Amino acid sequence: MTSVTSLFSPVEADLCVLTENLKALIGAQHAVLSAATEHLFSASGKRIRPAIVLLVSRATLPDQGLTPRHCRLAEITEMIHTASLFHDDVVDQAQLRRGVPTVNSIFGNRVAIQAGDFLFAQASWYLADLDNLQVVKLLSQVIKDFAEGEIRQGFNRFDTSITLDDYLLKTYYKTASLIANSAKAAAVLSEAPPETIEAMYTYGKNLGLAFQIVDDILDFTRSTAELGKPAGSDLRDGNLTAPVLYALPKAPYLHTLIEREFSEEGDLETALNLVRQSGAIEDARNLAKEYAQAALPALEVLPPSEPRQALSQLTDYVLERLY
Repeated sequence: MTSVTSLFSPVEADLCVLTENLKALIGAQHAVLSAATEHLFSASGKRIRPAIVLLVSRATLPDQGLTPRHCRLAEITEMIHTASLFHDDVVDQAQLRRGVPTVNSIFGNRVAIQAGDFLFAQASWYLADLDNLQVVKLLSQVIKDFAEGEIRQGFNRFDTSITLDDYLLKTYYKTASLIANSAKAAAVLSEAPPETIEAMYTYGKNLGLAFQIVDDILDFTRSTAELGKPAGSDLRDGNLTAPVLYALPKAPYLHTLIEREFSEEGDLETALNLVRQSGAIEDARNLAKEYAQAALPALEVLPPSEPRQALSQLTDYVLERLY
C-alpha cells in the first residue's frame, strides 16, 4: 500500500515548515486557545489538504520554486480544516479524534467553539493578506459551505427519505469544497491558464468526494482503534452515509431502526449488521472508485512532474484505504 510519506515526498520539506508555521501563526496571546489548537495540530493528521495545495502549487509552477503566498495558502487551508474539526466535535459530542481525546472533551465545549472561531478568524486575516480577491472569494465560499453542510446534516438526522444526491451535496459542502477550492486557489496564485485553474477544481472536487465516501465506508468496516474514533458513530448519530443509503432498499427493517433512532437495546448493532450484510459496502466502494477515477483526467492539463505524479497516485491511495 502506498504510504503518505512516500506520496508526499515532493513536498515533504514544505509540510515540515508548514507544521512549525502553523504553531507560530496561532500565537501565544490566548494561552488556553493556543493549547487547545496545538493539541489538535500535534495529533497524527496526514495533512492531506495542505499537501494537495502544495503539490498543485509545484505542479503549476514547474520551472520555479514555491512563492510565500502558495505556502501561506496551504497554511490557511489547514487552519480552516482544523477550525471545522473543533466545531464538528462539539456538534457530534465526540470524545476521540485521530486517536486522541478531542479538544472539547479536555477543555470543554466553550473553549472548543472559541478555538474554532479563533482559527476561522485567523485564517480570514491571513487570507485577506494574500491580496488576491479571487482567492479570497474561493476560500470564503469554503467557510460558507462548511456551515451549509453542517446545517443540512443536522436537519437530515435519522431521515430515511434523503437521497444519494442529498448525501453527495452535503459531502461536497463538508469535505470536497475545501479540497476543490484550495486546489483551484493554488492554480490562481500560479497565474495558470483558465482551463488549468478549472481542472484543479475538478480534480479536487472528485478526489474530495471519493475521500469522504471512503471515510464513510470505513466507519462500518474498521475498528475504533483503527479509526481513532468510535466505529459506527455516523449511523449512531443519525448521519446516513452512502453505505446506509444503498442498504435501505435492500433491508426494509433498517428504516424502522433508524426512524426510532435506535431507541431499543441492540438496535444499533442490528442496523450495522444489516448494512454490512446487504452488499451496500461494495456499492459504496464502486461509488468511491467512480469519483477517484473521475479526478484523473483533470491532471492531463499539467506538464509531467513529480508533483503531478503524486496527485495522480493520491487517487490510488484514497481507494487503497478500503483494503
